[in-house]
Formats: sequence, C-alpha cells, structure tokens
Amino acid sequence: MTKKMSMSTSKTSLVLFLCQIISALDVPLDLSQPPTITQQSPKDYIVDPRENIVIQCEAKGKPPPSFSWTRNGTHFDIDKDAQVTMKPNSGTLVINIMNGGKAEAYEGVYQCTARNERGAAVSNNIVIRPSRSPLWTKEKLEPNHVREGDSLVLHCRPPVGLPPPIIFWMDNAFQRLPQSERVSQGLNGDLYFSNVQPEDTREDYICYARFNHTQTIQQKQPISVKVFSMDSLNDTIAANLSDTDIYGAKPVTERQPVLLTPTGSTSTKVELRGNVLLLECIAAGLPTPVIHWIKEGGELPANRTFFENFKKTLKIIDVSEADSGNYKCIARNALGSVHHVISVTVKAAPYWITAPRNLVLSPGEDGTLICRANGSPKPSISWLANGVPIAIAPEDPSRKVDGDTIIFSHVQERSSAVYQCNASNEYGYLLANAFVNVLAEPPRILTPANKLYQVIADSPALLDCAYFGSPKPEIEWFKGVKGSILRGNEYVFHDNGTLEIPVAQKSNAGTYTCVARNELGKIQNEVQLEIKDPTMIIKQPEYKVIQRYGQVSFECIIKHDSTLLPTVTWLKDNDELPDDERFLVGKDNLTIMNVTDKDDGTYTCIVNTTLDSVSASAVLTVVARPNPPFDLELTGQLERSIDLSWIPGDENNSPITSFVVEFEDALHEPGVWRYQTEVPGTQTMAQLKLSPYVNYSFRVIAVNRIGRSQPSEPSEQYLTKSASPDENPANVQGIGSEPDNLVITWEPLKGFQSNGPGLQYKVSWRQKDVDDEWTSVIVANVSKYIVSGTPTFVPYEVKVQALNDLGYAPEPSEVIGHSGEDLPMVAPGNVQVHVINSTLAKVHWDPVPLKSVRGHLQGYKVYYWKVQSLSRRSRRHIEKKILTFRGNKTFGMLPGLEPYSSYKLNVRVVNGKGEGPASPDKVFKTPEGVPSSPSFLKITNPTLDSLTLEWGSPTHPNGVLTSYTLKFQPINNTHELGPLVEIRIPANESSLILKNLNYSTRYKFYFNAQTSVGSGSQITEEAVTIMDEAMASRQVDIATQGWFIGLMCAVALLILILLIVCFIRRNKGGKYPVKEKEDAHADPEIQPMKEDDGTFGEYRLFSFVSSAPI
Repeated sequence: MTKKMSMSTSKTSLVLFLCQIISALDVPLDLSQPPTITQQSPKDYIVDPRENIVIQCEAKGKPPPSFSWTRNGTHFDIDKDAQVTMKPNSGTLVINIMNGGKAEAYEGVYQCTARNERGAAVSNNIVIRPSRSPLWTKEKLEPNHVREGDSLVLHCRPPVGLPPPIIFWMDNAFQRLPQSERVSQGLNGDLYFSNVQPEDTREDYICYARFNHTQTIQQKQPISVKVFSMDSLNDTIAANLSDTDIYGAKPVTERQPVLLTPTGSTSTKVELRGNVLLLECIAAGLPTPVIHWIKEGGELPANRTFFENFKKTLKIIDVSEADSGNYKCIARNALGSVHHVISVTVKAAPYWITAPRNLVLSPGEDGTLICRANGSPKPSISWLANGVPIAIAPEDPSRKVDGDTIIFSHVQERSSAVYQCNASNEYGYLLANAFVNVLAEPPRILTPANKLYQVIADSPALLDCAYFGSPKPEIEWFKGVKGSILRGNEYVFHDNGTLEIPVAQKSNAGTYTCVARNELGKIQNEVQLEIKDPTMIIKQPEYKVIQRYGQVSFECIIKHDSTLLPTVTWLKDNDELPDDERFLVGKDNLTIMNVTDKDDGTYTCIVNTTLDSVSASAVLTVVARPNPPFDLELTGQLERSIDLSWIPGDENNSPITSFVVEFEDALHEPGVWRYQTEVPGTQTMAQLKLSPYVNYSFRVIAVNRIGRSQPSEPSEQYLTKSASPDENPANVQGIGSEPDNLVITWEPLKGFQSNGPGLQYKVSWRQKDVDDEWTSVIVANVSKYIVSGTPTFVPYEVKVQALNDLGYAPEPSEVIGHSGEDLPMVAPGNVQVHVINSTLAKVHWDPVPLKSVRGHLQGYKVYYWKVQSLSRRSRRHIEKKILTFRGNKTFGMLPGLEPYSSYKLNVRVVNGKGEGPASPDKVFKTPEGVPSSPSFLKITNPTLDSLTLEWGSPTHPNGVLTSYTLKFQPINNTHELGPLVEIRIPANESSLILKNLNYSTRYKFYFNAQTSVGSGSQITEEAVTIMDEAMASRQVDIATQGWFIGLMCAVALLILILLIVCFIRRNKGGKYPVKEKEDAHADPEIQPMKEDDGTFGEYRLFSFVSSAPI
C-alpha cells in the first residue's frame, strides 16, 4: 500500500494574498492618519498576584499618538501612583507588584485611549483580576461505612478559586485512583461509585485541586471508606446477637439504575455559541449501568461529538444555535433503565457579520462605515466618535448615522476621525475602531521594483502590485515593458492590485508591468516571473512485508528543476526517524537493518525545494512467529475428555493458521511432551480425548506462515481415573530362535496406554491344527516370552492380552507363528544341466519335500566351478561361484561360463536356519568359442623388401586353434590405405617373414586366430621398410642399445612385482568380478535376460587351489 501527498508553496502564497486583501488600503506610515490600536490585553485578564501587572496598549498613527487610561470609568492619573509606569512611546502600563504593591488594589476595568490630531482610538474594557488559590476549609470527615453493592458519592467541594481549579483524586502515594464504568469523577469533582465492592475499602481517598495560575496544589483531608461484605456483616451480627435471635443480612441484591447526577427527570443547560457543551449523567445500580446518549428529534452532530468518562459525559465542541434541543441520557443494566432529559439552549454573545473597516477618502468623495453583528439575544449597536458617544460628539455636516451605518458625503480634511462601533447584549460586547482619513495623494506602488517571482509550472502565480493613493488609483497590468494591456479569462485581477495567473505555464515567464493612476498622477513598476519544473518522485517507496531481524529498503528517486536544490527527509509515522544506527539514509533510499517490531509503521519520503514539496509514503509491516498463547484454562472435566481454552498471543502481523496442542504425562513420562491435536487458527478452544490413569498437563503452540511460536506455559495438571486397558499390545509375533523353542514378542503399551497401575501381559499359545488347549502365562515389564520344548518348525496360534489392577483389555486377535527352524535334511535330486552355448547353461532339479525343509523355504543355491580348460593343461586357482534362486524354483540359468571348459555343480536347499546337504556333483562341459586376440604381435628386422612378424598364441583360445589370419595393406603419405592382402597361417606357427615388399613403405597389419567356431578379435601393428642398403647399414638397431635394454629390464621388474601382489590378494579370497567377466566372455548369440524372474541367481564366490592337472 503506497500513499502519496503533494504540497506547494503556492497555496501558502494564496493565504498570504488573502491577508493582503484585508489590509490593502493600509495608509503608509509616512502619511497623516488617525491612531489604530495594534495590540491590547484580553478583555478578561487574570494576573498572577505575585508578579508585576502588565496591561498592554500599542497603537500607530501619524503623528504618533499619545495615550491615556481610565479605570472603572474615570480618568486614571498614573503620575499620582508611584507603582504605575507607562512604557516610552507606548500606552502599555506596568504596575509594580514585586516592590510592595498589592494586586488586589488594582482590580478593576481599564480602558486605553490613543489620540492624535486626526482622532482617537480606544481599547476594549480590560477587566483585571488577580488569581486566587485559597486553602481548603477545615472540616471533620466521618468514615464512610457502606454495604457491598450500594452506591456512594465522595464530595470534593474544592475552594472557590480564580480561575477554577483542576480536580483529581489520588492516594497517599500520589498515585491516581483507578477509574472505570463503576467508579468515576464527575464534572463537579466528586467521586461517584455506581456500586461499591470490597476492594474499594481504603483510608486515603484524597481530592486535590490544582491552581494553574499560581502553580499550586491544594489537598483535601483523606476520606475513609469501609465496605462491608455480606459474609463479614453476618459474622458481625452473629457475634452480637444471642442464639435465639433471628439474624442474617440479605445477600448482595442486584438493583436497577438510579441517577446520581443530575437529579430528577429533566434539567436545563445554557451554553454560549462557540463554547464546548458538556452534559453529564452518572447512575447507580448493580450490575453497573451503561450510559447511552441521544438527541430527541435529531442526530448528534457528526465530527463534533465526543464521549468521555466512560460515556458518562457528552461533549460537543464549537456549539451553535442549531445544537439547541433536548438531549436524553439513558442508564441501563440487566434489571431496567432510567433516563434524564437535558434541555439545552445555545445563546450567543455578539459576533461580527460585518465589522467596520478603515476608510480612506479624498476631499469631496463619499463613503460608508458599516457595523453589523448578530447574537442571541440580538445585540444593540451604538456609535462613538473619537471615544465619545456620537450623539454628543462635535457635529460633522458630511456625516449621517443610520442605525448600523454611517454615511459620509463630500468629505473634507476636517472629517478625519476614529469611529467606534459597540455591539452588546447580556452575554458580552464587541468594540471595533475604524477611522476615516481624508487625504489627497498621488499613486504609490509599494511593491519593490523588479521583484522576482518563482513559481512551479501548473500552479497559480500571484504578482503583487501593492499600492496607495487617494483617490484610489486604478491598476492595469502589461506583459513586457511595451506590451499590450492584459485582459481575458487567462488572468484574475484582484482589488488589491495583485495579478493572478491561475495555471502558470512556461510561456507565462517574463517581465510584467503594473501601472497605477489617479487624477493626481501615475506610476508603474516591473516584476519578473520565472516558471520552474515541478519536483516529482519518479520511484516511490513501496509496501513491504519483512520478517523480524531482516533488512528492508525503501526507494525515493526524484526528478527536479535543475535550478532548485532539493532536500530529502524521511519520516516514520509523521515524526522524525528514530536516533538509531540501524537506519541508514542514502541518496535515494532508506535502509533499515536488523528490523524489529518497533519499526512497523508508515515511512514517508518528503522532498522540499524553496518552491514546492512532494511526498510519498509506504507501510512497513514487520512479521514474525506468533507470540505464545496464554491463560490456558481447563473446563468440562470428564473421565475421557476435557475442554482446553486459551488466549492467543500477538500474531505479529501474520495471521495464525493453527494451534497445536501437546500434552505431558507427569505420571509415566515426566518432561516428555507429545502431540495431542491441532485446531484451526480461528479456534481458541479444543475438546481433548483423554486416557485413564494419566496425569495430564497441556500446552499450546501457535503457528503462522512464518513458523511456530514458543510453547505456552503449561496448564494445570489433571489426573484421570484408572480403568482396565483399552487396547492390547501391537506387533505380536511368534518366531523360534532354536529348533525346540517358540519366542513370542510384542510391542509393550506406553505408560499412558496402561489405563491404570499394575500393567501385565497374558501370553497364550497352542499348536495349530492340533486339538490342544491354550497355554497361558502372565508376565510384567517384559516384551517377549520363550516357550521351550516345542517340535521343530510347527505352526502355533499366539495372542497377548494386556491387563492391570482393574481388569483385562478386550480379547486380543490371534496371530500365527512357528517354532524354531533346523537345517534342511534332504538334497535336491535329479539335477540336470543343459548347455545352451559356450557361456550359458541351464540347470534343473527336483524340489525337496516340504517336511524335509524344516523351516521357511527361502530358495535353492547352485554352487558351480570350473574344473579345467579343455584346450590346455595347467594348475589353476579354483573359484566357486554361487547363484541363489528365491522361492520354490526348480531351474536357473548359469551365465558367464568360459568356453571349452569342464565344470562341476551341485544344488542345495535353503531355509531360515541355513543350507541343507549338497546334491551329488554334476559335471558338464562348454563347447568351443571364438578365441581372444593373439597375446602379442611384434615386427622386426626391416629390410628393403621384407619384414619379420612374431606373435603369441591367444591368452584364451576357447577351443582348438585351427589357424591364424594375417591381413596387411600399405599406407601412403596422406594416410590413404592401399589394397588389402590376406594370408592364412597354420596354427602351429609363431613367426613369418614377409618378402617382396616395397621399400621405404609403411604397412598396417591385422592379425587374429581362428577355432572351428570362428575368428577371434584381431590385433594391429604398423611397420616401415628401409630406404636402401646404405641407409640400412647406417641405421642403429635400438634393441641393441644399452640404455634401451636397461629400461626394458626395469619395466619387466615392475610388472613382475605387480603380478606377485595380485596373486597374493587373489589367494586371500577377493570378490569375483562377475560383471567384468560377463562382459569379457559374453556370447553374442545370447541376449540379455531379466534378473527379476529368478532365472539368474545371486552370485557368491569361493576360492581354492586345485592340485589336479588341468
């Protein structure tokens, strides 16, 4: 939410201009003029009797006026009183009280007269009264003994002071007595009790009167109040009467309202126009009455009506005749109501309709003085001339009095005088001075020449041309020095000579000329007008929501006229920013660091120049986790439920979305708080379900969008009655740990689930499908029971029932368990192997009888291992592999086999106890596969036309090698390949000399081995024939160089060390890298198979060294 406001100095200029209109015809002080009173003391002047009395009377005129005073209607000769002096060049009197004078001696009505040769002006009648603050009269105050529920009025009766004192009630400790709808102070200063309560008993009800003029406080003697409650009153009566007397005070009874003030059913009130009307109604009653106000036949005036003193006082400000009427106050409680009607009449001291104004005329001119006033009753109008009633004043043939108007015709210089108009009625008077000054003067322009006016564009421009002349000059305005006269709707010409341009634009800038002329002369003056660009806020601060302790920034980017210097001020809630280093004011922003709750409010950026002012505001809302709830209360206590209510804490500007209720069981889990329930944030009460035999305490946590509050203070504790358990243990199981036992386990009940003391468990079991009775045992403080001597792996029915000192829980449900397992007794039979290809085989077996499993059948394990390779004989390390097939499967796939190899396998059944005996070993062989690549290919002895090739047989022949295939082709300088040549080589060869090659030519060789199944992967090498015999002789064979031989020896040694390390680690039983072997020996004919069908089992690896020849 962003607020924006704009102010301009042009409005201020307009106000000043209106003031100028009023004083437009002020006569310059260098010209002759009658006196004008410029300053005087108030009509009702209350003075401090300890200080000098200063009665002001200042006036202007030409020649300067002289001053005189009257006191109580007669001349006051100040020269005869040493205590009284008059200030030089002034009519102000100073009465010296501090040097021995007494203020009371100078009480009276004073009037000042200022006089010169052109007339006399008089001041108001100034009534001088010294302020008074008399002491309280001594009085004996009796203690007030009041019965509880009765009304009471403590009278203040302050001494009569001038002005009246301000009344308030305090105690001996100078603390104000608390007031409420029940106890309050009336307009007369008395303290009213609508009904008294025992807590009103005290001995220090003290009324104080503060006299502001003398800055003194007077204190009444303390008043004692003793309230008797019904119980104490009955005890007192009983102690003073015999047993045979009938006694007993009535209990406190409720009473309908009765008015304490004002009395009766009607009253009247007269108030003067413009004053504040105060009407009061205070009522007694029990319960305490509530006051309501209405105006009969109309509405209470809006915007001027206020209620004070807990609605007992109706306040209407600035009353007028329209506020007259009947005002009714109604006091109401549950037993009834009472009302009082106050008839209000608004009278009015005289007030001006048209006050007479100074009149400047040239000889021979006509004019009028008008004096019109109103009031209630209608005021009478009387005229004076130079302070003398006009009826006895010297005659003036040019003057004619017509009621409230004096008409002047063909005046002459001797017609100059000061006239006083007095409008009076019984409630006051008005006195106004207005002179008639007859002058013959050529025009004057009082505005300084070439005055510069600067105005914001689109604002009013007011160009002054203050003037004087007699006769009154005519004023004309021109644009520029020789421009044409200004006319039209674009301009407004005021009587005081001011030219107004209502909406000034850039085109209005320039020089303006004002011309004033009358029959005695002519004069002109020039002024300058400049139009400035308005100041604007182009980037206003925006509404922000920030979490407590965060950081927030408001922007205020401005644009202004280049010739104006702006100042930027930031306010918080229309006041200065706090003096806090967290507030950082930048060139065009305000940043608040580490925001707290106190920073919540409206921030305003104000930009001021000498001509205008703009502002923009934005609201900062600081949010935080809510404050914790408080005042937790437990009601509606029942055996299995209770009502919890609370008062929410401050939501910190983020609405509460929910309340979480937690509980503590001080009986079973002290200090541990658990979740009970959650209710919406609009709810402040929850009905909670309870368990028996729990000592509950509750707390509430408020939740809003920011987070969770701190927990509330705990509620009072509530202990529920004991009962038999409502529920039985959960998660009951029967599982044997040994072949001859049954272990029964359960989840024990928590403390608050026990419902009472003496929690125990009745454990029952019987063998299933056998006509056996239940066997039971009662245990406590355990969560398992072991039944011994059971048959191996037979089903049992099991149940666990909770009980305590008050009884059993409901009958529990039964669960099926089994006694302990033993190892399977029988191996799978009829094991068959079907070899699918050189790397994959399928194994079948017959399932074992379920009774022989002696436990839960988990599956079958296939152990298999490679016995020997059929293509070569060597000692090798034997690795046993294990595949597990879950459930009651009778076949499985054996992947990752090596081609042309002999394997053995056996099958075992598995239960929860372990594996059964192995089936007899089954031997199977895998067919040949394609060989691996030759182990190496080396090219040596290059000549002009031959190369020698040497190779090693494949590491994995995977069958009987039938031959090798060599392919080669030349490569030219652009790496293009020539024709391919293929040679078949017998399998028993290990080298070959290629002849008839081109000299100085690079060849690329491709070499692989074959079995009867097909060709294996190939190995490649490149070599170059030499250029000629001479160059060949110069070539150095690198293999014969000493450094090369040493390097090769070092490499061979490192390889040997690595092989030894790998062999040692392998003998320690490292895991068989199944995935790698599958990838290395995968048969392209075999497609990948899903594992979740159980066809392929889970691998395990065993290692051992075979001593048999392979």
